[in-house]
This record gives sequence, C-alpha cells and structure tokens, in this order.
Amino acid sequence: MSRVAFHTLGCKVNQYETEAMAELFEKSGYEIVSENEIADVYVINTCTVTNLGDRKSRQFIRRAKNKNPQAVIAVVGCYAQTSPDEVMSIEEVDIVIGTKDRNRIVELCQQVKESRQKINIVTDIMKQREFEEMKIENIEGKTRAFLKIQEGCNQFCSYCIIPYARGPIRSRKLDDILSEVEKLAKNGFKEVVLTGIHVASYGKDIGEIRLIDVLEKVHNVSGIERIRLSSIEPTIMTEDFLERLIRLPKVCDHFHLSLQSGSDSVLKRMNRKYTTEEYRKIVQLIRKHMPNVGITTDIIVGFPGETEEEFKETCDFVDEIGFSRIHVFPYSPRKGTPAAKYKSQISSDVKHRRTKEIIKIGEMNTFKFNSKFIGATLNVLFEEQSKDKVDLIEGYTTNYIRVVAKGKSILVGEILPVSIDGVDGENLSGKILS
Repeated sequence: MSRVAFHTLGCKVNQYETEAMAELFEKSGYEIVSENEIADVYVINTCTVTNLGDRKSRQFIRRAKNKNPQAVIAVVGCYAQTSPDEVMSIEEVDIVIGTKDRNRIVELCQQVKESRQKINIVTDIMKQREFEEMKIENIEGKTRAFLKIQEGCNQFCSYCIIPYARGPIRSRKLDDILSEVEKLAKNGFKEVVLTGIHVASYGKDIGEIRLIDVLEKVHNVSGIERIRLSSIEPTIMTEDFLERLIRLPKVCDHFHLSLQSGSDSVLKRMNRKYTTEEYRKIVQLIRKHMPNVGITTDIIVGFPGETEEEFKETCDFVDEIGFSRIHVFPYSPRKGTPAAKYKSQISSDVKHRRTKEIIKIGEMNTFKFNSKFIGATLNVLFEEQSKDKVDLIEGYTTNYIRVVAKGKSILVGEILPVSIDGVDGENLSGKILS
C-alpha cells in the first residue's frame, strides 16, 4: 500500500482542504501517515499570508525529500498559487497545483510516478467563478467539525495577498452544505464551524441567498447542537441579521469580528470598510442581543506609517471594547500588496515593543471577561483529555472560553453543565454537575 503524508500551514480553510485531499488518497488505496514518517507522496498545503509562511513551506519540502528521495512532492495552496514559477524552480518539487483543481491531486501524483516529469497546473485564479466542491464524508474522532462554505475575497485590503491567492468570491451550493452537515451529525459531531475565506460575502455571487439563510437551514439539521462562524467582517452584523440570528439557539454567542486597527487613519490606509465608530456600534448591538457574548479579534501592529498616537488609539479602543481574546500580529510586508510599497515602514524593534504592549492589554481584558463567570454554571462541550493530567478534560463554552474540569475521557464529546470556580490563565476551571 502506498503511503501519503500531509503538512498543512495556515488557516482552518487549509486544514479543511487537507482533510478533503486525504480522503481522496484514502479512496485510492493510500495509507495516511504522519508528516514525520517515510511516505511515497508528501503533500504540502501552503500559506502565503506572510513571507514566513513561504519559508516554512520551502523548509518542509526539503525535509520531505530528505526522508525519501524517491517520494513525489506535491505543493498546493496559496503560496503555490501566487508564486508557481518560484515553487516549480525548487528542485525537490514535482507537482504545483495552487488553489483550484485539487481534486486531481491523486491522478497527478500517479502521472509523476510513471513519467518522473514535473507538472504545473496553476492557472489564473482571478478568472475562477465556480466553487470547487471538495467533499469530506468520513471525518471521525472529533467533536467540532469545520465546514467550508465559501471561497475567495473581493475586499483587497492593502496588506493582504489572499484575494490574489484565492480569487473572487464563490459560494458553495446550499444543498451541498446541508448534505455534509447531515453526514457530520450522523458521525456524531455536535458542533459545526462554518468557514471560508470571506464568509460574510456568502451568496453575493449566486443570487438572493445569504449567510443568515445558511445558518437557518443548518440550524434545522437534527443532531447538530452548536453552530459557529469563523472570522467575519463586522459590517454583516446588522439589526436585521441579529434579529434573525437570536431566533437560532444553536448559534453560539461568540464572534470573531475582524478589527486590525483601532485607529481610523490606519484603517483607511489598510482599505478596511468601516470606522471605529461603526465597529463600536456593531459591538454594542451584538451585546444588546447577547449579553454574555465572547468577541475575539485580530490586531495588526506596526502597519506602515503607524505613529505612536495611532498606536495609542488602537490600545485605547481595544481596552474600551473589552475583547474576550485578541490575536496580535506584527505587520509583515507582503510582496504583491500595495502596503509593501508604502513609505514609513516600521522598524522591528518598534513592532516588537508595541506587540508586547497590546498583548498585555488583551490578557487583562481576557481575565476580566473570564472572571465574570466565576460562580456561574456554563454548558461545556468537552473535546479532549488534558495533555498534562489524565484526570482532567477540556472543552469550550458557547462563548468560546476553554474550561478545564476533573473528568474521565469517556465524557469527551458530551455537552455538560459545569460549575465555574476559578480562572487559570486564559482558561476557566470548574466542577462537572451530573
């Protein structure tokens, strides 16, 4: 039996697509092995959000070939899409695919095995208009499943390469979404996360249907008890959207609302489509309908030209909003984006200092948010046994706080009430009530 190994960088969409490709190999008789094992085929699913992602991809390509000089090396994903010639020039690479036609990967690997000729099938992704269906039918062993419903982005933020790597927005057919959700429910999954490159734009390319319509249909699937959304643009959160949303009790009270900066002048240079005042009102609106909502976000620190005053505006805004958690990224110039050519690039030392400052604010806000629930009883979907202690299990509340409690591994996969008695870093601790 031939063996195939995968190495996945980047986002949840990449992880979903890797699982879909793995299933294609399994159906063709391959054994899936760890990326650290010797395999006949290595698939590297790349990320190109930063130059670091490109470098990590190249490093793994060379490591894979060292493990088995006869192996077929297939490079797919965003780095392969934006720089196909560069990837093709890497001596160890046999196949370059990009962000479409990944359903052909098994066939192409067989071609290379027979001919030992390199193959590059990357085409202009900006001309792609159809959602590429990559079905997953046999996901097992997890409590939370990611479900890709959308591809591409039309936003063109000045720092972001993704529209060039993924192409224009394409939405998955609703029937295909519901078919996969039903299979996930039958396989025992209780929670599904609807994900994509720009989920908020779902439906804009196919007619009247929108993201809220998908949520309502998924909500009707028996067996699914929780529904989450991956990162979304804040502007989708209108009064109408929320009024329909709150009628869906399976939808979790947690949203990852992209911010990037708390300074209006920086947001304008980033080509973001909202102001801090608009963002503030959206958060207030959400909290009106969902008082215990967890709101998480991403912040880019050290964007070109960011002054100390603009950085302070971001710090003050982050503190004012009181996010339940923030992810902080020092700006990294990405070749091919407008921001990479902007003047007044910020030094690494300044970015490092600012990153530490805003992370500290984020940690304090996380502690404040989590502390509100001491003494409360929260429902937790337990996902795994703790890595450090075998008598502890871990899971998440609906508003996306990790909870650690004493319990046996047999309880993994169950949604159970937990009496919260303490805060431990970014986590809560408590006792399972039963």
